[in-house]
Amino acid sequence: MIVRFGYVAMSTVVKNASPSKTMTYKTFSGLSDRAAAIRRLEAISAENLHNTLRLLRHNEANDIKVYRFSSKLLPLATHEALVDWDPYNALEASFKAVGDYVKQHRMRVSFHPDHFTVLSTPRPEVLQSSIRDLCHHVAMLDAMGLDARAKNNIHVGGAYGDKQSAAGRFKENVASLPSRIKQRLTFENDDKTFNAPETLALCESLGIPMVLDIHHQWVNNEGEQPTDLWPRIMNTWQSPFAQADSQGEEPLPPKIHASSPKSMSDPRGHADHVNVSPLLDFLRSIAASTDRIDVMLEAKLKDGALFKLMEDLRQYEGDGVHILNEACVRIVP
Repeated sequence: MIVRFGYVAMSTVVKNASPSKTMTYKTFSGLSDRAAAIRRLEAISAENLHNTLRLLRHNEANDIKVYRFSSKLLPLATHEALVDWDPYNALEASFKAVGDYVKQHRMRVSFHPDHFTVLSTPRPEVLQSSIRDLCHHVAMLDAMGLDARAKNNIHVGGAYGDKQSAAGRFKENVASLPSRIKQRLTFENDDKTFNAPETLALCESLGIPMVLDIHHQWVNNEGEQPTDLWPRIMNTWQSPFAQADSQGEEPLPPKIHASSPKSMSDPRGHADHVNVSPLLDFLRSIAASTDRIDVMLEAKLKDGALFKLMEDLRQYEGDGVHILNEACVRIVP
């Protein structure tokens, strides 16, 4: 089984390369010249996209083919006071440069819209805001020229005192989304509410691929082992939405999220690094049934944690682990 590792948004190795520089609405509204304020927004956004390109170059130099974009590339892009701003057109060249680099180097990229994007909500205004945010993420991927293999990963959301009703609303709301949004979605189990079996059932019902978070599953489960669910999770990656726009390309492999508990007193928090042993145990347990898998590391030290994990994996070389490059291994059952 070929395993590629990636990281989230920020680098702790490349200095002064934040893709998430921001501008508050208070600062924006405090500028008397609106046109100048929008130009400042666009300058910040252009810098974020430039730094994203810098990180992609860093990734390519280190064989990292899996990367999650920052959702904060465009400050205030979904603010109701800026509905007349079209950042995708204004920043066309910057978006294209990012997308061209991704395609040239055959990278797997994604977004993870924040926890305010909730499709299980009973509140119409929250639902509309969530859909607006998903549309924004799709628009950014479209502006990059990336097809539907670039996904937006979300959690199911809150239970609001009645998990069964919340799941029903989630299914109804997802089913009513335009195909251009649905074909870019993946769903992830969370650490408090919708666990892995519940999330998997929704994925199967809606034909949406599931991203298994093995840390979340460890702290929020029904007694199942993650390997018990794995054959069904793999099947969700064969759905039409999973492989949309993949003509001429290899099918997307399943993706998982991996992190380690911050401490015994804070088991849900993410540690700086990823403990190699539990992750390797899981990868070995599925290696006989899976050809390829991508692993998004959600450790606090980002790419620094990825490099440390590769160092740790080298200790197992010859014991069913074969290092292929700086961010990829082969696991032999």
